[in-house]
Amino acid sequence: MARTPTKSDNTEKPGSPENGASREDEILMREIDEAVRQDDTVQFFQQYGVALGGAVALIIVGMFGYWWWDSTSEAGLETQSETIVSALDSVEAGDFAGAEEKVAGLVEDGSSGARTVARFLQAGAALEQGEDARAVELYAAVVADAEAPQALRDLALIREISTNFDDRDPADVIAKLKGLAVPGNAYFGSAGELVAIAHLEAGNRKEAGALFSAIAQDETIPDTLRNRSRQMAGLLGVDAIDDVEELLEQQGGPAPN
Repeated sequence: MARTPTKSDNTEKPGSPENGASREDEILMREIDEAVRQDDTVQFFQQYGVALGGAVALIIVGMFGYWWWDSTSEAGLETQSETIVSALDSVEAGDFAGAEEKVAGLVEDGSSGARTVARFLQAGAALEQGEDARAVELYAAVVADAEAPQALRDLALIREISTNFDDRDPADVIAKLKGLAVPGNAYFGSAGELVAIAHLEAGNRKEAGALFSAIAQDETIPDTLRNRSRQMAGLLGVDAIDDVEELLEQQGGPAPN
């Protein structure tokens, strides 16, 4: 997802330190870019520009939707619950436009929980239909909704930023996600990878390497993301392996002599 590095200025002297450093950065960024592109699990939001694809995001929202339906169906909100469930059925059938239409009323008149789930459904459907700008607006609306559950507001913030990551200034990404990109936070892996890549694009290789290393060593994070982060940290010259023997065993490789 890293942007293609620009070529060194041809007017620089071949042996100059500046030119050498530029070529080193260019090679590093190309290696990182290739490493990311080779991992077909780069999902959820444009690989930090969609690290969770729209369909994956809809699955997550579906789980939240079921949780919301289960917790509210006994509280007199049967109609709203049924609307959410019906919209999820449309999503499952691939009818994203139909799902959006079904929950439109909940965005205006639903409870805070129904409104939040409805917006997530609409945003995910918008992504599936190639309407990224509209999806960003919907995620931003969830973030700005003070009545929405904080966990979903945090998720919406990550989705909002990852959906248009390439159009954002790296400093903006870092500033908005730094509170989530810390060990122990439920979204450390997702937010941390976005922030680390933003640091790379800003030229902050030390910060990027440290963050990739922290993600790689966090055993609560899925192995796919940990392995990708370990690879990134290694390309940046940061050791992200605590136990070499354990890592080799997990990957089915031979134990060191």
